[in-house]
Amino acid sequence: MMIYAYQECYLNSAKKNIGIAFDYAINACNIKGEDFINMFLVSNISKRIEEGEPLYLKGKSGIEIAKEIIDENTDLLINYEEIINYAKSKEYWIGYVITHYQWYSNKKFQTIFEAISYNDLEKMYYTLHEVDISKFIEILDDIIINRNPNTNLKRIRLLSKLSQKELALKSGVSLRSIQMYEQKNKDINKANAISLYMMSKVLNCSIEDLLEK
Repeated sequence: MMIYAYQECYLNSAKKNIGIAFDYAINACNIKGEDFINMFLVSNISKRIEEGEPLYLKGKSGIEIAKEIIDENTDLLINYEEIINYAKSKEYWIGYVITHYQWYSNKKFQTIFEAISYNDLEKMYYTLHEVDISKFIEILDDIIINRNPNTNLKRIRLLSKLSQKELALKSGVSLRSIQMYEQKNKDINKANAISLYMMSKVLNCSIEDLLEK
């Protein structure tokens, strides 16, 4: 079962507003893409979106969000203009798909942007902006997995100073299953509840800690 960042009823508004915020900040306010991403990451707004705060998912407009991010992070005097680009620019697309991916994956924006840069996203726009968003999700999943090759199970097991064989003996979960989960040849999110419970008990963590987001 997927655990999303917040209720799906807010998703479309959030994607559109962050898409407009990116477009407005970069095209109307002449802020570089990477700079705006950095402003966004250190702002309270990115954290409030991650936490599903309705005011920043649906209550504020994209322009209001852009202004708040900029004002929070710079002393520059910007001549704001109430302009929305309805042509769906690449900047809009970047904000839109990143917001969708954050909701879908329930990962922090910081984690996402550690794996992919603004320039990388610009390049992806030309081949992906007209295809279903599931393709973007698939590609970004692969990028993040390759940047962070260890599964949660392996990371927690190593911290517990247990070998795969020791974990198998103590938990009753087969050694082969543990190996398959750690090699990502078997989806731990689909493991039966008893296996997850027994491994979490041995590793002194919650079941959720072992799942891959």
